[in-house]
Amino acid sequence: MQILKVENLSKIYGSGDTAVKALDNISFSVDKGEFIAIIGPSGSGKSTLLHILGGVDIPTSGKVIVDNTDVYAMDETALAIFRRRQIGLIYQFYNLIPVLNVTENITLPLLLDGRQVDKDNFNHMIEVLGLSDRLSHLPNQLSGGQQQRVSIGRALIGSPAIILADEPTGNLDTKNSAEILQLLKYFHTNFHQTLIVITHDESIALQADRIISIEDGRITRNEVIRR
Repeated sequence: MQILKVENLSKIYGSGDTAVKALDNISFSVDKGEFIAIIGPSGSGKSTLLHILGGVDIPTSGKVIVDNTDVYAMDETALAIFRRRQIGLIYQFYNLIPVLNVTENITLPLLLDGRQVDKDNFNHMIEVLGLSDRLSHLPNQLSGGQQQRVSIGRALIGSPAIILADEPTGNLDTKNSAEILQLLKYFHTNFHQTLIVITHDESIALQADRIISIEDGRITRNEVIRR
């Protein structure tokens, strides 16, 4: 089942002689439950692509269809709701709310949406993430690895259609990077979560189901490495 379809996607910043084409007519699709790694050099357009897939940045042209919904055919209010419910974002620098504790940061998307927290789901997630003894801690009382675990929990709590991770291990040491990768793979495997990861880390890319390489705003490789 196809969960994501990208059609002729382009993004141009600026105009005239100063125009920069960050994405150049990109098309691809992702099936539900796939683990995709997007790789490419700095400035290749991969972060721009992720932000557009996540509803954070608006394309110049083309379509992004998530779970049969044309994302950029919606108005701003509908897009904000859709993004909150259907897209889970994990950032390199965590982007946690500093005045909220672990429980509050993780459950924030549900609370903003007026939804109840499923306590059984929450407790299981916290156990898997290894945060059971950190629920009342603020972000500045956590290690980098623990903060990224909170970020993963926040992304997953609403059972979104897609998880998008932008260099999720880029700010971590080798040990924590390996642990974060194992957690992402756990949720991908056991919750059949669709996962799209932007990474410079070849070891992460090689564990994905498929690798998409981007250079100069274009896809140069789209290769299945495991089924």
